[in-house]
Amino acid sequence: MKEISNLAIDLESVGTHRLSATVGPESIVESASSLINAGMRLALVSGHDDGFSIRIVYLFTSGPPDRRVELHVPLDIEHLELPTLASISFSASRFERELADLFGITLLGHPQPRRLVLHQHWPTNWHPMRHDTVDPPKMVREAGSYPFVPVEGSGVFEIPVGPVHAGLIEPGHFRFWVVGETILRMKARLWFVHKGIERLFEGKDIEAGLGISERISGDSAVGHSIAFSQAVEECRGTQVSARAQILRAILLEMERLYNHVADIGALCNDVGYGLAQANALSLREKLLGLNREITGHRLLRGGIFPGGAKVVRLPTQRELEEIGYQFEDLVSQSTSNTLVMERFNGTAILDRSHAQELGVVGVAARASGISFDSRDAHPFIELGENFKVALHNRGDVLARFNVRVDEFRISLLILGELIKLQSSLGEVGQISENDIKSLRAGGVGIAEGWRGTIVHRVELAANGTLSRVKIVDPSFLNWPALPVALADTIVPDFPLANKSFNLSYAGNDL
Repeated sequence: MKEISNLAIDLESVGTHRLSATVGPESIVESASSLINAGMRLALVSGHDDGFSIRIVYLFTSGPPDRRVELHVPLDIEHLELPTLASISFSASRFERELADLFGITLLGHPQPRRLVLHQHWPTNWHPMRHDTVDPPKMVREAGSYPFVPVEGSGVFEIPVGPVHAGLIEPGHFRFWVVGETILRMKARLWFVHKGIERLFEGKDIEAGLGISERISGDSAVGHSIAFSQAVEECRGTQVSARAQILRAILLEMERLYNHVADIGALCNDVGYGLAQANALSLREKLLGLNREITGHRLLRGGIFPGGAKVVRLPTQRELEEIGYQFEDLVSQSTSNTLVMERFNGTAILDRSHAQELGVVGVAARASGISFDSRDAHPFIELGENFKVALHNRGDVLARFNVRVDEFRISLLILGELIKLQSSLGEVGQISENDIKSLRAGGVGIAEGWRGTIVHRVELAANGTLSRVKIVDPSFLNWPALPVALADTIVPDFPLANKSFNLSYAGNDL
């Protein structure tokens, strides 16, 4: 990372990889610009109601080597104004709009200060993350429709889709403006199932908080529970044993396997190749059954906890080989079908420059040539020579398909080595949490979930309960990329493009 320049503040060490400083609102733009210019990414922005003030925490990260810098900006409760970072970070602009909705922050100079999280039927001056907030008020009945910015011109038609969809998909509204079948613009309207999860954490003990973290986005139970546990461990100064870290890495890769194979099959199904989908579902079911034997739960819940990890058993080498054989048959079946490859190739392109500007992470970023992976940038265990960042640069559906294929193969190799390494440390069993060594102001956890980077920031009260938990699921960062990739794509390819990103509504609509 480049040296941080022109940062006229004193940074204090608050963790193994983390530095922190308090700055005034008048300095935040300059300080944040210095960090971004030094190669750091804005990973999280969190609001905190401290009673006498609303404190805004900005977390910047980079790696390797793993480096994290926090800037704390206290705002007087009677003067909640914050200069925007929108001109230097698109991700910041969305975090700021979230702050405005949930904490009542006035954004100075923001180019698009309208609501993000709270829909128009919520009363204007109700901010649910403020501690002085009363019970939910009555909804505004005559709120009107969401103010989409229309596209006008000869031959332009508007197509509304959702928020209610067929099957099990969660609610989200998509508005298309098209000429013929070609998409000129698409706008996604989310937060139909905003659940107040971050407020739900407040006052809970650690065990209850862990249960919530596993359910933030059900298919990412391991990723979220690892990030939550790491954040709690940093708060408490807990040291995690080498064997526990290995078990965590194993569970994280197992979660990656069943999700990636499901996406590969679903992509094929979206272009009418149901046979590949059937084979993918068969392999997914095998993996889910194996998951249940590993932790007692098909989605791998119960395997991670602050201070350690536990499993009932681990996959055998023979089981991993059988999974590999079946997966290679699926890949061969998919890639040898010329219709499938033709539909994937060149569809819904997200180029590198747009991905960088939007702050995209995970599979979508690596398919656009951005070699960022938290297992490399923020590792909690050394994964060995079998690990490498799966990278493609075309940015289309085919690239996102290929990243998943490569990551599945890499995960199998990683699993084989980790299981051998774990077995040399003794029998598999529950690993007890260490004694609490200290209570720090906060802790940060970062894990590379199968969609991308998951970040949790936790603060504890003096009695050890959770006073604030801020969550960033990769879907929050990646949803804005879907409309960009859809420009000049035809309407019939929307399901395919959407599935190639496969973003979580639940992870976004916290």
